Order: sequence, then structure tokens, then C-alpha cells
Amino acid sequence: MTNRVYDVVIIGAGPAGIQAAIHAARRKTDVLLLGRIENSALYAAHVENYAFCEGVQAGKDLLEAGHRQARQFGAEILPEDVLKISQDGENFHLELESGAAVGSRTIIFAMGVSKKKLGVPGEKELSGRGVSYCVDCDANFYRGATVAVVGDRSAAVDGALTLLGYAAKVYLISKKLDVSPELRERLLQSEVQIIENSGVKLIQGEQAVTGLELENGETVKTDGVFIELGSKGALELATQVGVQLDPESFKYIAANRKQETNIQGIYAAGDIAGPPWQIAKAVGEGCVAGMEAATYARRLKKG
Repeated sequence: MTNRVYDVVIIGAGPAGIQAAIHAARRKTDVLLLGRIENSALYAAHVENYAFCEGVQAGKDLLEAGHRQARQFGAEILPEDVLKISQDGENFHLELESGAAVGSRTIIFAMGVSKKKLGVPGEKELSGRGVSYCVDCDANFYRGATVAVVGDRSAAVDGALTLLGYAAKVYLISKKLDVSPELRERLLQSEVQIIENSGVKLIQGEQAVTGLELENGETVKTDGVFIELGSKGALELATQVGVQLDPESFKYIAANRKQETNIQGIYAAGDIAGPPWQIAKAVGEGCVAGMEAATYARRLKKG
């Protein structure tokens, strides 16, 4: 059940998301910013090519300052991941990792594009032949099979739970689970077989994945491995509601100069809307997306 309907929900707490929250909130709309600033690529970076910092400045400081401004203008901030998005009439429905659900008249995707890799032998060689980075995309290929999910965050847990509806056996391999208590409880009550405190050392197989060699010396026989090292990616969430991707690369969300996607009420800003990957671009697009989403939401409310 949706607990509350916002005017604007922004997914991603990097430069684009924070700037979108500031501008949407300044237009007196009800704004929710979802995400953790430490997940932004800027968080651990040193900035020296941005007009509004003098010399070299820590990305962490810029993000924290933006967070404070967003709150001062009235935006609500939740350090949670989004697991699923659906559309209900004119509004959108978002399921969060805590088990809570929120509604929104508009959504801004501002999550970046990076898909982390394990960087272990066999990963590159078997990509597309048992190694996958998207449960929502490839789960159907593993009906009745044995699969493993590798990761510590919400994407891995949600992926493992989703795969229970397809695979005969599901392993979750995690060095240290870092999810909400509610999501952890759902995992513990499920039939997912959890292997904690160990990473993957080697992905086995020649023509296709046959197993995993773990850092603790254990071997897991599996027909496929899903590498889900962070939160749900923007592309996975966007495609759940029919948002179109860049037709040339399929790596970004297609958006116009107003940051609008093909779905009314959904916007994209920052790295997820394509290169160049610069703070200045992300902030500018976040500004536009925040103002456009706020204007559209207010128009909807007036009927």
C-alpha cells in the first residue's frame, strides 16, 4: 500500500539529484530525495574543474552542502534504495528496500550509470554466457536452474528473492550484508541459501558458467551468476515503466532538453542521461529536471 503521494520523487543523491531536489522544493512542491550520498561517484573524488569551488575540494563536502540546502528548502531525504517502480493511473508507485511504499506524480532518475564488476577470472570471458548484471532482464533464462547472486546491498537481496520465482535453487554470496532490517528479514524467511563472509575468487566454466570458487575455499555449482554489487540500477528501474533508452548504445535514458523521457512525468538528469560525465552537466540537468517536474506536478494537482 502506498503510504504517501509526493509531487516529485528523485532517485539518486548525487549532484544531479540534489540540484533537482533544491529546485523542485523551491517551487513549493512536496519533494522526496532517495539515495545515499556515499554511493555517488563524486563522494570520494577531488574536484578542481568546477566553477564554484576554489582550488581542489572534496566531493564529499560538496554533496553534504547540497544535502543541507535541499533540506532547508523543504525536501525530505531518505537514505533508501528503490526496488520496484510501477505506474498507477497518473501516479507512480515506488517500493523501497525497507518495505515502505510511496507514490509520486513525477519521478526524476539521477542515479548514474556505473555497473560494478567483480574483476575476477572468468567474469569477462563468460559475460552473456552465465554471467549477468541484471536479474530483471535475464531471470527468465534460468527457469528450473541453479543460480547465484553476488552482492551485499539491496539489489543483490531483491534479485535473489526475485529469482526464487524462476530458479530451482538460489544462492546469495555476500561478504557483509548491508540492507535494511526489513529486507534482511524477508531474506532470512525465504528459501535463498545464504553464504556470508566470503567473496568470489573465480567463475568456473569454458563455454558457460558451471560454478564459483569462493575466497573461503568453498565451491558452488551453479548454472548462472548475477553480479549485483550496489543498488538497483537506473536502467533496470526505468525499463520497468517503459522508459526508452538511447537507441544507439542502450546505456543511457533518452531525454530531451527539458530532461523529459518518453513517459509523461518521468525525467532523467546527470550521468544516466549520457556523457559527458561532469559535475557541471549533472547540476545543470538536475536544475532543469527539478523545475520541469515541479511544474508538471503542480499542473496535475490543479486538474
